[in-house]
Amino acid sequence: MNAGVRYGDIVRTGARHLAEAGIDDAYFEARLLMRVITGMSAARWIMSEQDAAPPVIAERYERMIRERMTRRPLQHILGTTEFYGLEFLSDARALIPRSDSETVVEAALDLLTPDRPVLVADLGMGSGCLLAAILANRVEARGVGVEASPDAASLARENLCRLGLDVRATVFEGSWVDWTGWGQADLVISNPPYICSALIETLEPEVRHHDPIAALDGGTDGLDAYRELTVLARRKLKPGTPLVLEIGFDQKEDVQEILSGAGMVNIGSCPDLSGNDRVVWAIQPRS
Repeated sequence: MNAGVRYGDIVRTGARHLAEAGIDDAYFEARLLMRVITGMSAARWIMSEQDAAPPVIAERYERMIRERMTRRPLQHILGTTEFYGLEFLSDARALIPRSDSETVVEAALDLLTPDRPVLVADLGMGSGCLLAAILANRVEARGVGVEASPDAASLARENLCRLGLDVRATVFEGSWVDWTGWGQADLVISNPPYICSALIETLEPEVRHHDPIAALDGGTDGLDAYRELTVLARRKLKPGTPLVLEIGFDQKEDVQEILSGAGMVNIGSCPDLSGNDRVVWAIQPRS
């Protein structure tokens, strides 16, 4: 990538290197990196493909391509990612916000009564993306995030602050077992660890080498967290409170069975935009 080389040629070379490294959507990522570096809009990029790139841009771009070829996540290289129309800081402290999880936000918003002051609790909040997205769309709501990892809790606080939501949200740094606010919550959400332990090594390098293992590993069958959360919910939630859980694509029946076996009622589910089962919810019975 030498001085005077056109933007389009640089990006095509970058895309070829990414594809050789086994990265899907290589051209999309290569073009996105260039657009982020230059600040170009999609329309401006089309008009600029044939222009010569300044050496400083070409050199910075090459460094980022080399970094991405190591399978460091694109979101970590960029430092941010979009989720539910909001921009979040993203790094190795917590799971990268993923579009599949937006289904949790949709389900939660549907279960919340509009224009009513409520307290939403996010258990294992990670980056804070779920809680922040809900609060951004329910201005009358308050939130509390529960996070056992000090690193993830610090990232969540940063995201809530930069989005101006820290005035309506707090972070409890500790286990959901030790959290004492269950009885005050009007809705509880969680994206718990749900990958079977034996499958961790089969995940993409971006996940197994860069996401926190504690946020991935759900035990032998991937269901440990669901069992624990259900027991705690039945014991501590006030009557009528919904519990909304993200699940793996093949876990709907198992999680629903855990919930129904514990006595939770009004159990439902919905798929993500790819058609995979993604969310299960249930209500704490009133009697």
